[in-house]
This record gives sequence, structure tokens and C-alpha cells, in this order.
Amino acid sequence: MISTMRTMITCHWSARRIQRYLDADPAAPLTPGEVSRLESHLATCEKCSQVAAEHRTLHRALSALPGRPMPDPAAVLRLRGFVDQLVAEEQR
Repeated sequence: MISTMRTMITCHWSARRIQRYLDADPAAPLTPGEVSRLESHLATCEKCSQVAAEHRTLHRALSALPGRPMPDPAAVLRLRGFVDQLVAEEQR
């Protein structure tokens, strides 16, 4: 019973830090002790290591997306036509 409670508390503690650990965000760094504790937990807890694996997969998928979507060429042509029309009317 105590072991189960300890595991639940450790999983809760770890779940709150997995994303920060994987991101290595300098704005929210983990202490060396937290990193060591989390790595030890991930090495023994299948549930938390699966969560970390899912975060890594999501990060890889998002990293593969282009940084800036390209606009639809047809929409750009329509907008240019509209602006040209406005300018032409203004010049009359």
C-alpha cells in the first residue's frame, strides 16, 4: 500500500516535469537533482516513460511542419486584383 502511494506521488511529481525536461527550456530549467530523480523514475516506470515517448513523438512531428505556411496563390491573386481595383478607383 505504501509502495503504491509512493509510486503515485512520484508519477505525479514526474508528470509535472517531463515536458520541461524534454524541452530543456532555459526559462524553466530543472535542477540537476530533479533531472537525476526524473531520469531514475523514467528508467523504472513504464507509464511515465510512455508519456515521455509520446511527448518526443509529438515534438518530432511538430518540428517537421514548415515554420510558416505559404498562402494560397489564388487567394493572393484575388487580393492583388482587389487592391489594384481600389487603387484604380482612387486615382479617378
